[in-house]
Amino acid sequence: MYSLVVNGKTETCETNKKLMDFLREDLGLTGTKDGCNQGSCGACSVLINGRVSKACLFFLEKLEGKEVVTVEGLSQHQKDVYAYAFAQTGAVQCGYCIPGIVISAQGLINKKPDPSEEDARKAIRGNICRCTGYAKIVEAILLAAKIFREELSIPEEESTGKLGVDFKRVDAVEKTLGTGIYVDDVTVEGMLHASALRTEYPRAKVLSIDVSEALKHPDCEAVLTADDVPGNNKIGHLEFISDWDVMIRVGDITRYVGDSVALVVSKNKESLNEIKELVKVEYEELTPLTTIEEALAEGAPLIHEKGNILSHEHLVRGNADEKLAASKYVVTQHYSVPINEHAFMEPECAIAMPEGEDGILLYSAGQSIYDEQREVARMLGVEKDQIHVQSKLVGGGFGGKEDMSVQHHASLAAWCLKKPVKVLLTRQESLMVHPKRHGMEMDFTTGCDEEGNLTAMKAVIYSDTGAYASLGGPVLQRACTHAAGPYKYQDIDVEGFAVYTNNPPAGAFRGFGVCQTAFAIESNINMLAKKVGITPWEIRYKNAVEHGDSLPNGQLVSKNAALKETLLAVKDAYDHAEVAGISCFFKNSGIGVGLPDVGRCIVSVENGKIHVRTSAACIGQGMATVAIQVACETLNLPPEMIIAEAPDTRRTPNSGTTTASRQSLFTGEAIRRAAVQLRYELDMGRALNDLEGQEFYGEYSAVTDPLINDKTNPVSHAGYGYAAEVAILDEKGKVEKFVAAYDMGQVVNPKSAEGQIEGGIVMGMGYALTEKFAMDQSYVKAKYATLGLLNATQVPPIETILVQAKEIHDGLAYGIKGVGELATIPTAPALAGAYYALDGKLRPTLPMEDTFYQKKKK
Repeated sequence: MYSLVVNGKTETCETNKKLMDFLREDLGLTGTKDGCNQGSCGACSVLINGRVSKACLFFLEKLEGKEVVTVEGLSQHQKDVYAYAFAQTGAVQCGYCIPGIVISAQGLINKKPDPSEEDARKAIRGNICRCTGYAKIVEAILLAAKIFREELSIPEEESTGKLGVDFKRVDAVEKTLGTGIYVDDVTVEGMLHASALRTEYPRAKVLSIDVSEALKHPDCEAVLTADDVPGNNKIGHLEFISDWDVMIRVGDITRYVGDSVALVVSKNKESLNEIKELVKVEYEELTPLTTIEEALAEGAPLIHEKGNILSHEHLVRGNADEKLAASKYVVTQHYSVPINEHAFMEPECAIAMPEGEDGILLYSAGQSIYDEQREVARMLGVEKDQIHVQSKLVGGGFGGKEDMSVQHHASLAAWCLKKPVKVLLTRQESLMVHPKRHGMEMDFTTGCDEEGNLTAMKAVIYSDTGAYASLGGPVLQRACTHAAGPYKYQDIDVEGFAVYTNNPPAGAFRGFGVCQTAFAIESNINMLAKKVGITPWEIRYKNAVEHGDSLPNGQLVSKNAALKETLLAVKDAYDHAEVAGISCFFKNSGIGVGLPDVGRCIVSVENGKIHVRTSAACIGQGMATVAIQVACETLNLPPEMIIAEAPDTRRTPNSGTTTASRQSLFTGEAIRRAAVQLRYELDMGRALNDLEGQEFYGEYSAVTDPLINDKTNPVSHAGYGYAAEVAILDEKGKVEKFVAAYDMGQVVNPKSAEGQIEGGIVMGMGYALTEKFAMDQSYVKAKYATLGLLNATQVPPIETILVQAKEIHDGLAYGIKGVGELATIPTAPALAGAYYALDGKLRPTLPMEDTFYQKKKK
């Protein structure tokens, strides 16, 4: 028997388990989050005898008689202060890390009631946040300390909730205090636990699967294989490319280390690994294709029947060869960028259970409940409306939760056993399984005239799309459409190939292929500026598009574009820095390129309140808050009157995936259209009571042109956001500061916008300088602790400037444009430019070598 004091109450346990598991599973204190179970992320931070500690590192035998305080154990006054401070400063995004950070803050304030900014950063250096960039978290800690120290009363909060004003996130309090519900926080009576047995080899033929010994284990409920899948054993985020196996059949060949060969279901989570070890699988090991070159080699084995090229794009406008031949200056360079990990804070988790006579209720944390519904229904061979999907809070996504990871396995087990089943990935499984940012090999040639006017560019891009399609095709398209940059020249030749390998699949990741090609084109432009004898700022300003110009893809630039304004906003910082690099870039809003792209919303009046119902997933960006602010703007009603519902296939219409920086624009416009109808009724003199039970439907569908078309000025995307960033280095080559100017059209919520930008810049800084996803012969060797994620002490000051064109309203969603993806794109190019300015050496690979952060390989 083990005894300890938790939140002032003596608690006992007969099993020597981890403190984190005891808190979460035995005591129901789910504010302590399981982010990595490796002591690396800090999401499980608690106070042990007043000292900040990670609950996943301590077994109960080490805690006999000790006092443990979780976020739930803080006093009511402490909770009120932290809830106010973190909401007021905009410190909360996905929220998964925040309760652990609050505990670290309390540990600091207990010792130092008047902490400095440096103190606050040091206090949370053991807490990883992947969303915010830490700046607003530090601000929140210092504000909380001030309220405690000076015994200030918590101010009353008032806001109109309209566009352009600071309005606290509607989920900020529950996320700060750990009361918000993520999927792994849910327990269902009679719930079983399931886990996939992964292949031992990235490429091997499965000769046999013997489950007989596993079935004898007293905890084993079932071991499912591909033979138990009642519908289609292939899933895939894109309906027209379903090439990802639910489980690998006997006689088939595995394609990467995340492939499942069996699904073990147990009465107890603790015995899952024991049961998996009893499943005997016989393999014929085969040599994996670990690189693009190997996959394209003559005679290479086929990873998929149709071949090892997933997709091929060739975007041609004008005559690039002719223009390059006539150019005064031309640069050609090869660039290589690696596979990159999302490292969202919440590992993937889903719970499925029977609903009604022939249905499934699925609790999920993905980026589109309707995509999950479609894929699960197809796998089970049932109608879509038999699959009821509800989203809980999502602890970060960045694109990494667009594909199925656990939802299909939980649903399959629940369907077969007619019992509730939870599937939770360990952090190591998450690193193995979900799609990554594409590694790319790129050859770029860019020309200009003697004055620095860009003339033409050619690029050949090879993208490692890994074992399955995921979103490799659209990512390649976006890499190609943005490869020339936001500049006014028309002669381009961009050819791209997405190639299957036996590496983990690559799919959506913040920037969606543009981070890679932006790094290449912007570096080429820096070299051209040097040849011409002008500054990197000057060559960009000279060539930057403005209203009426054509982008290199032919699309006319709209009147709400403010790229030149962003460059002017950062000019002073660039001019006065000793060593600085600059980048400006753009990113589409919406899927575009002729594909269906629809936002939908129902606004209903229920019990005297206005419900905004949309399936648009919040993965940290604050979609529910956006929904309320758009509704407030349209209806001219206070936010207290409006409820934004969580995504639910029975209640909320299909608003598409949270991807492509599309939801604020597409669903925002759908909300506006629905709310306008209600506003009309109210303006006609009808009271809300008169409208009780009525629903108003809004929909917005963008009309765009296919990537390859004959139009002079095609519409590739519904809109674009623009940005310019300056990265400033000190004399040691350490990043001293970022100055970033962003054109995101109508700003919905200034603090949230700044937080998105800060978080995006820090993610881009990691991509450029520190992050590595270690693999060896297609085996994942990466661990959360060794990914190179930046902590709060490593992040420099970030100055954010929000700019707008003179006319921002183009009739859609009040002129709102997305910023989530754009915020990560210019950072690596700006840093590359800074190091090029420092010593004149081009660094064509990421993470960049021979910097303060990565020493050059010998």
